[in-house]
Amino acid sequence: MTTARRLAHWGTSPLDVPAEVDAAAKRHLLDGFGTAIAGHRSGTVDPVLEVAAGLGGPPEAAALGDDRRIGAPAAALATGALVHALDFDDTHAGGLVHATAVVLPAVLAVGQQVGATGRQALDAAIVGYETVCRIAAAAPHGFHTRGLHATMVAGVFSSALVTARLTGQDAATATDALGIAGSQAGGLLAFLGTGASTKQLHPGLASHSGILAARLAAAGASGPATVLDGPNGLYDALSAVPADPDSVVEGLGDVWETTRIGIKPYPACQLMHVTLDAVREVALRESFGAADVVSIVADVHPDSAPTVCPPGRDLVHPSTPYAAKFSLPWSTAAMLVDGTVGLDTYEPTSLDRLEVSDVAARISWNLTEPVGAAAAAAGRVVVRLKDGRDVVGSVTGSAGTTAHPFTDAQLHEKFLGNTGPAGQAVADLVAQLEDAPSLDALVSALHAAVHPLTGGPS
Repeated sequence: MTTARRLAHWGTSPLDVPAEVDAAAKRHLLDGFGTAIAGHRSGTVDPVLEVAAGLGGPPEAAALGDDRRIGAPAAALATGALVHALDFDDTHAGGLVHATAVVLPAVLAVGQQVGATGRQALDAAIVGYETVCRIAAAAPHGFHTRGLHATMVAGVFSSALVTARLTGQDAATATDALGIAGSQAGGLLAFLGTGASTKQLHPGLASHSGILAARLAAAGASGPATVLDGPNGLYDALSAVPADPDSVVEGLGDVWETTRIGIKPYPACQLMHVTLDAVREVALRESFGAADVVSIVADVHPDSAPTVCPPGRDLVHPSTPYAAKFSLPWSTAAMLVDGTVGLDTYEPTSLDRLEVSDVAARISWNLTEPVGAAAAAAGRVVVRLKDGRDVVGSVTGSAGTTAHPFTDAQLHEKFLGNTGPAGQAVADLVAQLEDAPSLDALVSALHAAVHPLTGGPS
């Protein structure tokens, strides 16, 4: 059997899910709901919401935070952009993908469409998590090196298989869905040089495309079963490094990537979180501030450097919030100046602060040996102080990753920080998701959390 056939067979079969995998999936869904609610309130992806509502379609599902029912593909387009709007959503280090941003939208939209129970939605989410993480991790940094956003590349497959499962497709039809999805894999990293908003669109586009792929397969269209391992397949065409397609299905049902997804403490690119943590650690320990710093030299994994500190981009004076989120010098300087990095850090009015750009100009970096996944690498900085001392900050991995996971209390704090008290009803429903007779109560609670005072659009 080809890799796609094996994946489709597993993804459409009954699951035996350990309790810790259920718990991990619910943690990530909760985190995704929180980042989407914050994204909705920010207005960052309002153009996507407008377009999705305009697409209309049969009244199958509501986008997160809305109560107007539109076609499930359109609803997923909007929800995917919302989850990723602030770059505060989770990351799987091995694949360097934002897993929930492409899993949650299809689960929520198609789950509403078919009247799924909470247990069915949770199982579909776990299938989606395993799919997106494994497909991306089979070619570590291979898509990024080619100039592609791995979240969109791999996300079309997870959304297709989530849809196939929820709509009751057999393995053969689901294989066609995966094959069709592969022809929609993409997502250019061109935004890195401009700060454009296309990155925010990628998860929604992947979710939309994956649902369409499954629908096309159900209608009789065919896709290549060799999409993951055959000639001219995904890895041949889009990966810059040799891939291991067998790893996509190795240990399915026994080894769970769902438990290996990290939760972000900072709304910025995951690849510089270790530097932020290392600077914060040494500043707290040695009790110094931005005014005391002569220079900072950071160790940077070579797979991280092209994204967060490449040559040819103004990293000291980012012109947009997204450019700042992908500037290691600017974000590190903001950590020193403010003592933390949060949503307010990347408000447009925050970008022109001279005290931040002054520190950013004093930050440089050395490339380390390419050991392990960049998003799971250790962090180290050497800070030269005005009193003549050189002090070192180091962490073995960034906060929120599998090496240093968030506690449930920390996750809950992040979630309520994104939603305010109105989000508590969502948290209560997600905690008992496997027992829910439908997703109706959750959809209503999400709408109320987005619009706690006005009630929102009708």
